[in-house]
Amino acid sequence: MALASSEHWRDEKINGVVYDMSPAPGYRHGIINGNIYTAIRKGLKNSICLVSIENLDFKYHPDINDDYLCPDIMVICDRKHLKGGSYSGTPKFIAETLSHSTAKRDRTEKKDIYEAAGVEEYWIVSPQGSLEIYYLQDGKYVLEQNYLLLDDKEDEDYNAEEEICLRAFPHIKMALGEIFEGLD
Repeated sequence: MALASSEHWRDEKINGVVYDMSPAPGYRHGIINGNIYTAIRKGLKNSICLVSIENLDFKYHPDINDDYLCPDIMVICDRKHLKGGSYSGTPKFIAETLSHSTAKRDRTEKKDIYEAAGVEEYWIVSPQGSLEIYYLQDGKYVLEQNYLLLDDKEDEDYNAEEEICLRAFPHIKMALGEIFEGLD
């Protein structure tokens, strides 16, 4: 069983089409995901909610077909929809860190799927230092925040210490600079 799930975490199935997620994204992708995951995991301690990192399939049409996505970061609070390596409920939060092979899908198809599934908050993170935060409003995503990291303290637009929090979990905070920490 473990072998099957580790073989299949490298792909996604959208509208019946399987997309190979190989080769693995660059190291920056993993560092960013680890930074976000760590902050969220600490904030969810002693909570019924769970955070996953690149290891849980999101079956967004469980009653219709077997399509699935494997979000980089996903927060779920309704554990009754967890089965094996997949989740078929509505995540509270999803983040995707862009890579060359997935950037277009993350910004289009996957964003549309998360929106239709009712995911309240969606982050698109670029290893180049940008963060887009979308909130679901009246069934549609609205870009609420758009950051470009400026970590030079001499720059008048320095923003590395600006705190970002999750909408559903306002106590979970991370500085913009912490999201991109360790990329040098």
